[in-house]
Amino acid sequence: MLDHDIIKQTESWIKQVVIDCNFCPFAAKALLKKTIHYSVQNQITDKDCLLILEQEVNYLNTNDHLETTFIIFGTDFKDFDSYLILVNKAERWLSKNNYDGIYQLASFHPDYCFEGADDLDPANYTNRSIYPMLHLLREESITKVLAFYKNPESIPHNNIAFAQNKGLQYMQALRLACF
Repeated sequence: MLDHDIIKQTESWIKQVVIDCNFCPFAAKALLKKTIHYSVQNQITDKDCLLILEQEVNYLNTNDHLETTFIIFGTDFKDFDSYLILVNKAERWLSKNNYDGIYQLASFHPDYCFEGADDLDPANYTNRSIYPMLHLLREESITKVLAFYKNPESIPHNNIAFAQNKGLQYMQALRLACF
């Protein structure tokens, strides 16, 4: 599949799932203002991932107009457990390189499952993307948006409640429609 197609599908997922379900209070603005950068990666090693993460951090550092970047793995990290190892390495890399408080890492995967949750729990779809991806966000931007959001600590609970109220079939169909 072409990188362009993967990006279009990811944008569709952001619009139809993340924004339309109101899972993220600032995604709509970032999509509308085109302040999202996409980096599609295929057939890479774990070591390459950290180099790509570094490149994306540097890209954000030199492009102040961008709010966020998605590193999308078109062919890699299909196994959720190996993906979680990558997330852990990426978080350690950010911390080791003094990016705590500057960038936040969010994780999305087609088989995302919250710890202790049943695989069929619709709540998992709050983080089930169409491709494995790492999402880098500027902490300063998050802080600014959340200052205008009433009860920001309720966002995860509200997202889970929404997904569970809609049900598994609805959440599955919503995500599948992005392809």
